[in-house]
Amino acid sequence: MASDSGGYENLIIDFKDTVATITINRPDVLNALNAETTLELGRAVDSLAADDRFHVLIITGAGEQAFVAGADIGVLATYDPVEAREAARLGQSTFDKIEECGKPVIAAINGYALGGGCELALACHIRFAAEGAQIGLPEINLGVIPGHGGTQRLARLIGKSAATELICSGAHVNTTDAVRIGLVNAVHPADSLMEAVYKFASKLASKPRIAMRYALEAVNQGMNVTLKEGQAIEADLFGLCFATEDQTEGMSAFLEKRKANWKGR
Repeated sequence: MASDSGGYENLIIDFKDTVATITINRPDVLNALNAETTLELGRAVDSLAADDRFHVLIITGAGEQAFVAGADIGVLATYDPVEAREAARLGQSTFDKIEECGKPVIAAINGYALGGGCELALACHIRFAAEGAQIGLPEINLGVIPGHGGTQRLARLIGKSAATELICSGAHVNTTDAVRIGLVNAVHPADSLMEAVYKFASKLASKPRIAMRYALEAVNQGMNVTLKEGQAIEADLFGLCFATEDQTEGMSAFLEKRKANWKGR
């Protein structure tokens, strides 16, 4: 696996075939997010989203204890209301980039995913967790609420009632319950988490890229509109697929009983 520092101080970027892995690299503070790390994450996602060499992204945390154990509370405690709002907007815009990057993003939750870490995982399209990981939005215990999209994405993912319970109680969820309520897709032993994530990422990377991008767009846009409006978006994107070489190749390969050779165009 190749690596590229890319001038990042708080991230490690690794490449293997068509899969890129972003590792939040602040293990001494359990990979807590600060403004510098958040800005670097946005820059990395922008760069990898625009790079046609990579079809799938993975986000994880350095070390064995944490994915991202929240924000830097020592810094948060110094904010005035305007600074707090701007910090929330920075986190929201960065996590929006992840959700809207046009490539599948998988969260490999290797430990604590609390506060901003949970919100980061929620912005990813798919979440795999290690056994023993803890996930939650404990901001209420600090006298605040989630500010990086947590109140919005969690409710959309697991439903209003379950999300309200977790947000208002500040409780942590173990991996068994996280799977049960649909917060994570699957759980794996800690020592094989990254192997399982990469295997799944490679499977997604083998699919046609344009259709994948349209599928993500249809799901993302459809979450915020009525069913009828969502179906109109779906129909438009379905139609656009028929302007691609991949559609012609995919259907020809099916009819000819052979493996498709995707071109990404």
